[in-house]
Amino acid sequence: MKVAVFRKAHFNAAHRLHNPAWSDDRNQETFGKCNLPHYHGHNYDLIVQVIGDIDPETGYVMDMKVLKDLIKEQVEDRFDHKNLNLDTDEFKTLNPTAENIAVVIWNLLRPHLPKHLELKIRLYETERNFVEYPVG
Repeated sequence: MKVAVFRKAHFNAAHRLHNPAWSDDRNQETFGKCNLPHYHGHNYDLIVQVIGDIDPETGYVMDMKVLKDLIKEQVEDRFDHKNLNLDTDEFKTLNPTAENIAVVIWNLLRPHLPKHLELKIRLYETERNFVEYPVG
């Protein structure tokens, strides 16, 4: 019997969408306001979904306090109030799109979860724009 549990988190971060291999005109045409040279910020909402069987001894899929602490350590402490392009190793050479941020978060959390649990990430960049990883 698979059950999904969810933990919501939040972080604020600045970024600039930019491909250094492209001209300034192409970057501006592709990324628009998101390519401003002095960056811009978002109030990201993160939903971490863990899916698995209910443990018959604890009644949990996963201890939510453990998940809360993991998200704080691996995501919030790393990205909150940071310039993703300048202040983080993960985005020194990776364009910090919502899609890439979601995949990076998945890669940061996955090694810390038991193998039998599935992990999904939903990241809201704005109230109306969000991504999920993995899909399917």
